Amino acid sequence: MDLHPNHTTSSPTSSASSAATNPPNPNPRPISDEDPMHSWWESISKARSRIHSLATLLPPSLSSPLSSLADSDRPALSLLSSPDSYSAVSASLSAPLSGSGSDPLCHWLYDTFLSSDPHLRLVVFSFLPLLSGLYLSRVHSLSSHSLAGFEAVLLALYAAETKSRNGKPLVVSIPDLSQPSLYHIPPRSPKSSFSGSNSGNAQSFGVLSPPLEPQAAVKSTKRSCIVGVALDSYYKHISQMPAWSKIDFCRFLASWAGGDDCSCQRQFDCEPEIAGFLEAGNENGSEIEVEEEDGDVAEEMGQLRIEPNGSSNGVGHVEEEEESKGARIPLPWEIVQPALRILGHCLLGPLSSQEVKDAASVAVRRLYARASHDLESKTILATQSLIRLDNRGREAAKAAAAAGANSSSNVNTPSKAKKPEVLLVSK
Repeated sequence: MDLHPNHTTSSPTSSASSAATNPPNPNPRPISDEDPMHSWWESISKARSRIHSLATLLPPSLSSPLSSLADSDRPALSLLSSPDSYSAVSASLSAPLSGSGSDPLCHWLYDTFLSSDPHLRLVVFSFLPLLSGLYLSRVHSLSSHSLAGFEAVLLALYAAETKSRNGKPLVVSIPDLSQPSLYHIPPRSPKSSFSGSNSGNAQSFGVLSPPLEPQAAVKSTKRSCIVGVALDSYYKHISQMPAWSKIDFCRFLASWAGGDDCSCQRQFDCEPEIAGFLEAGNENGSEIEVEEEDGDVAEEMGQLRIEPNGSSNGVGHVEEEEESKGARIPLPWEIVQPALRILGHCLLGPLSSQEVKDAASVAVRRLYARASHDLESKTILATQSLIRLDNRGREAAKAAAAAGANSSSNVNTPSKAKKPEVLLVSK
């Protein structure tokens, strides 16, 4: 008969035999397969290895900024937030013969994205505007050399997004405008809405993106979808993207839209409250005159102006040799839809720098001018809303700067001493 090992009536011989058979465990707590310290050190080692391999792919004059990043406590995030490293990689990616199947930088981006480190993936996402911009510009310019390297990275991003969606579409709920408020609409699942049961007060659902199909190659009929899905993945991580990555996207989008000399882009900048405050895409680069009594207010107003091509003297500015980032290309809705989301974040994000907002202002106005000529109603409505919101934001910033100047001047003005207040207490 089996006895419980902790039974009080067990004999010494049985206890000794059980102890010999099952020796005591020196570590009573179970050891986890994933040690936090081991995972942290493995992530650091992997990031340092990827940085060293990237430094070997760049010319010696461009790889010098990477040497100090590998020795930091967070090498992947240091690489992500380094403008010098971004400029070095951008210069190599923008070479005339880059993007081929044998391009080592494309191999590095592909292998880095397939790693399980989320911070290394953010580094790959930061180069997505540059990569997709170069790819689309060269494809539509009938480039003779292969772009298989760019396509491999885009397919990797597309495959990851396809796996995360798990064959389901992206939907958005559309409220019933006949009801007084959203709280009067009964909740309803998307499945019941798609089943075909329509009731009077039913909440409908719109499909933002249909289910994705796996793609083994970038075909001409699927190119816009693949690039659009990659840009949608970029938008999901846009709050962690550096400013120079967002500026690159805005400049590419402005070049894709074209129409830098079209007067349509300045249609909404002639309103009385912002007259003389915005000059998007001004070819002469003339500064906006601000008539204020206080010089500090004029200086602060000057920082809110839109520079040509969205450039300004902000921190983290990546110098560009060329004026534009690409050429005018077709813009289907698969690309415009995620582009509008990215522009909305750049324009209205609370942490967006002034340089990012300026670049987005130029891009959204160029996109509106393009949509006006192409008669794209959805793009016209969306860009109009973003332009008006941008104008209101700049008007509010102007009013806040003027109010701050007035309050500072009132502080310096001597005021009369107030009489002490007498409190009457009833007995």
